[in-house]
Amino acid sequence: MTPPDPRSVRRRCQRAFSWIPVIFISGVVAWSYYAYVVQLCVVVYLLAYHVLFIMFAWTYWQTMFTKPMNPLKEFHLSYSDKQLLDSEDRLESQQEILRRIVKDLPVFTRTVSGAIRFCNHCLLVKPDRCHHCSVCDKCILKMDHHCPWVNNCVGFSNYKFFMLFLVYSLLYCLFITATDLQYFIQVWTNGLPDTQAKFHIMFLLFAASMFSVSLASLFSYHCWLVCKNRSTLEAFRAPAFRHGTDKNGFSLGLSKNFRQVFGDEKKYWPLPVFSSLGDGCSFPTCLVNQDPEQPSAPSGHPCVKTGGTLHQFTSRSLQKSQSRLLNSEGLWRVVPEDEDKTESHASEERV
Repeated sequence: MTPPDPRSVRRRCQRAFSWIPVIFISGVVAWSYYAYVVQLCVVVYLLAYHVLFIMFAWTYWQTMFTKPMNPLKEFHLSYSDKQLLDSEDRLESQQEILRRIVKDLPVFTRTVSGAIRFCNHCLLVKPDRCHHCSVCDKCILKMDHHCPWVNNCVGFSNYKFFMLFLVYSLLYCLFITATDLQYFIQVWTNGLPDTQAKFHIMFLLFAASMFSVSLASLFSYHCWLVCKNRSTLEAFRAPAFRHGTDKNGFSLGLSKNFRQVFGDEKKYWPLPVFSSLGDGCSFPTCLVNQDPEQPSAPSGHPCVKTGGTLHQFTSRSLQKSQSRLLNSEGLWRVVPEDEDKTESHASEERV
């Protein structure tokens, strides 16, 4: 009988321990439900409380169990390209091979040094805003960060769910804090009988107010990221384009930045259903420091001019913006406005 592989055992232990933050949060939420509904049991507040509780639980579930999306097969190297890349020892020759591969791909960013972004673990050319997660051990489309509290990567497929999770969890904590405060005051003024409820009232206020502060700061930060159309990784390391790094390279203006995450149809904005625009593999850009030779964009139409190809951002309805990654239907394609296509560009990964 062969002994178990130490690496396999270590990986299983890491997966088991990664659920500890989720179990902790779930336990706190379950207890808060008991403390508020059973111990306080104020009928007037219960309706609003349950609406917030259901939305909070729904968004938490969606954020936690929505599978992070990885790049489409077009970005993976073919068997012949892998062999050709392995046969080359010189970095310049490898870059020439990668430049040939990305010529027909919508890749406009590079590494800081100007090289094509390539993942040696997944053996693929990284789409714009895609990064390799060392915890998930795969490339994640528009990766924001790996969140231990949901035991999942936050990226293109679930970033809207994560934002709604922050909204509803903050409202949930604020509601508990506001409605529990009067009973907390009565405890300290001996206005309530000495029962088991005293402990729950005091600790419930402490836990809710503590989480409110941390959630408010995190939510404010991610609101700023959405307004600037940046991920957490891009906030720490600006994406690099042909003209150099540009922290505002993907920003299209407040309205379009918001709609890129939440979609065009307002009725879906407060619900944890997928409505983000795009496919996660390509993103419209509006370069701030454009090359002087590049013509400026038409008024009111954010665009990027790269290598002679002008890509304009156009709004799409929910049905048209549904990603093939989530539907497993349709074919991914990029249709440039100018058919004279020239060489594309590419960029870097997460810390």
